Amino acid sequence: MNAFMEMSHEDVLRVRLEVLRREHRDLDDAIHALEQSARGDQLTLRRLKKQKLALKDQIARIEDQITPDIIA
Repeated sequence: MNAFMEMSHEDVLRVRLEVLRREHRDLDDAIHALEQSARGDQLTLRRLKKQKLALKDQIARIEDQITPDIIA
């Protein structure tokens, strides 16, 4: 717990970003497996895809916070 308090805001964002990316990859694998199975449940598939899209949005927001805006 003490190490967490010593992390900078950017370090916390980077850790969160890596967790979200891993979750996104896991969802992608689950979606692919469900699509390949003969018993693919369309409702579950739609929910997983929606969840994956929400993760992608969260990833983009965190990347925007980490990467400074550079005006060329």
